Amino acid sequence: MSTHRVYLQLGANIGECEHNLMLASKAIEERIGHIPVRSSIYKTQPWGNFADNQVPVFYNQVLCAHTTLSPEALLSTCQAIERSLGKTASHIASTPEGNRVYASRLIDIDILFYDQLVLQTPTLTIPHCLLHCRTFVLEPLCEIAPTLMHPVLQQTVAEMLKQAKKQEEQSPA
Repeated sequence: MSTHRVYLQLGANIGECEHNLMLASKAIEERIGHIPVRSSIYKTQPWGNFADNQVPVFYNQVLCAHTTLSPEALLSTCQAIERSLGKTASHIASTPEGNRVYASRLIDIDILFYDQLVLQTPTLTIPHCLLHCRTFVLEPLCEIAPTLMHPVLQQTVAEMLKQAKKQEEQSPA
């Protein structure tokens, strides 16, 4: 079996957030594979439209793991870990008007990269489709893999972070 290098983003903003990240990291090590490197934990403001205007600060961390799981098995295992830590429903919902809104969460695990694979299925997109515009993902990812190249955008993580920060500065608050 070949080993694959994956980058996973962990996020939490309710409950004991740092503890939730630690539990998720431990479960990933046990069920997905060895974690040779992990970023610091970053505290960030919520990103996107939230159902609740009083959303607590998010705790975010990025891990690099080595796994023998296929992309689909990796997704399934990440979702099982989320459920085991108390995640009960999707953190994305729609308003009656059809607008997409996010909800607070005990834990969220996103697959950012799987080697240099480009994959799009009805349930999984790799690389993560929004990672290039999310500084809360790019900052911890840049800490551990600044020269990692996005296989579609052909930019390094450091370049994407610089561009995302510039975009944030230009956007009205």
